[in-house]
Amino acid sequence: MPMQAHEIEALLRQTFPDAKIAVQGDDGVHMSAMVVDESFRGQNRVQQQRAVYAALKGKMDGANGDLHALALTTKAPE
Repeated sequence: MPMQAHEIEALLRQTFPDAKIAVQGDDGVHMSAMVVDESFRGQNRVQQQRAVYAALKGKMDGANGDLHALALTTKAPE
């Protein structure tokens, strides 16, 4: 079942409540998200993206996942 942008943002907000989050995409399968959060400070890009994928609670897990592709931009606030 495809996910809508607001559903993805709600999942991300549970883990990153104070983050600047923007989710885009309208097909429910191929989406993009930008997450800017202080918790990313000192982490490399792989660590940041793993944290975001963990926040999605299995929604991107293989062929049975609700979300097929998520282009991510992650960073700490400037």
